[in-house]
Amino acid sequence: MKTGDWARDPEGLYQHSRGGVVTVARLGELGVPSMTCYRRCRPGKPWQRLLPGVVLLGSGAPTRRQLVDAALLYAGPDAVLTGAVACRRQGLRGLPDHPFGVHLLVPLEHKVGSSGHVIIERTTRLPQAIMIDGVPLAPLNRAVLDECRRLGSRREVSALLAEAVQRGASLAELFAELDAGSSRGTAIPREALHRIADGARSAAEVDAMKVWRMSGLPEPLWNHELRDENGEYIATADGYFVAAGLAWEIDSYDFHFGKQQYAATVARNARYAAAGIVVLQTLPSRLRTEPKRVAAELVAAHRAAIARNQAA
Repeated sequence: MKTGDWARDPEGLYQHSRGGVVTVARLGELGVPSMTCYRRCRPGKPWQRLLPGVVLLGSGAPTRRQLVDAALLYAGPDAVLTGAVACRRQGLRGLPDHPFGVHLLVPLEHKVGSSGHVIIERTTRLPQAIMIDGVPLAPLNRAVLDECRRLGSRREVSALLAEAVQRGASLAELFAELDAGSSRGTAIPREALHRIADGARSAAEVDAMKVWRMSGLPEPLWNHELRDENGEYIATADGYFVAAGLAWEIDSYDFHFGKQQYAATVARNARYAAAGIVVLQTLPSRLRTEPKRVAAELVAAHRAAIARNQAA
């Protein structure tokens, strides 16, 4: 677009924007002097300033999408959207009704700061963005916890985390994300996650009993403590099939809570192996999403364990 052409072709100018949002620098490349940009953003004029160096080619109230695009243009090409807006764009609905703001993650070395409706967080842990409708989003686990760190209300944090888990967020990955990030603002989310995990574990045990009934196998001993021939503790199996020497574990939550818990689970499985006990581990989510398949796996593991004992 040649100098001056923009004034005669406003539609052409609009095509170089993000739905009407554009930087002053880009307008300069299109022949619009910066002083003209700012003059056209004065009260009663046709444009408006949304953020430093970012304008809207219109005078009406900006949409939320325009505010998001403005924030991304302001923060630079490496910015990733997180927090409440990223949660909503990934399907969560139970967020508190706070004033609209755009929380962005940028590399630590970037010097841009928060402004207007934009919260800038510089980080050494910039996540790989998920692109949805042209917007770079932090993965749901990161977005949820970034929002929880800023909420401060136990009720709001618990509600948001519970919805995220119900919609498929992994408790294991949520705990891992919590452990990997800054400890600032994590006390309430950590407490809420442990409460959710305890409830989920209880629900998983109920689901495990339903799957067992589908399998047609003899009933296992539930939450049974196992010890070796010297009386040394092995583990407390969620379900233990005595005749087969098969332990069924529904414990993926403990498996990934953190480094110490991961190490404890590996050590537990080693004790099972040393005692000659076969272990079948099942993700709690599969008890509901794939009950028939899990039941078939349980039958196959039981049959293999019986065969192993008979061959020994």
